[in-house]
Amino acid sequence: MSPGIEHAKRALRAELRERRQLLSEAQRAAAAVGVAEQLDRLVERHRARSISCYLSATTEPGTAEFLAGAMVRGIRVLLPITRADGLLDWVVATPDQEVVEAAYGVPEPVAEVLGPIAVGDVDLMIIPAASVDRTGMRLGWGRGYFDKTLGSMEGCPPVYAVVFDSEFADEVPSEPHDERVTGVVTPTRTIDLAPRTR
Repeated sequence: MSPGIEHAKRALRAELRERRQLLSEAQRAAAAVGVAEQLDRLVERHRARSISCYLSATTEPGTAEFLAGAMVRGIRVLLPITRADGLLDWVVATPDQEVVEAAYGVPEPVAEVLGPIAVGDVDLMIIPAASVDRTGMRLGWGRGYFDKTLGSMEGCPPVYAVVFDSEFADEVPSEPHDERVTGVVTPTRTIDLAPRTR
């Protein structure tokens, strides 16, 4: 791990975290509506019947509205659960799911746990990010869960990261273990980037 790149990542994450905390409730609500519209179109375009997504934290672009609509339409949704070994377990989303605050303040559902390989059957993955650049390089929050998950998958479906509009960048600092995404979803647009194929 290069100290220079790690420092650049930490500095960028701190800046992005601060920017997110400054958003008003109205800005967050508008972003959640936009994200739901973009994700609905994305799911339709990929004809996805089974997807993975995540429960957004307070400062993230909201996914709750999208998730509720997807479940109503009969789409099977897997939500991640963090593990001590750095991988992710998965649970099937339900409309009235109990949610707890897990490690790092991340909301996680309470349900029967499926193992890490459960995500191998989804048609589309929707993941969080701090920033994404024009090559599809994703900057996460430094814990590596999604990089490890994507890197361990034998065949990977299309993967889209959700960020605010200002977080789609020309370039983000990266290291060899960092994984690219297929595209980026913001409250106003969906951009296809580096294709990932099974």
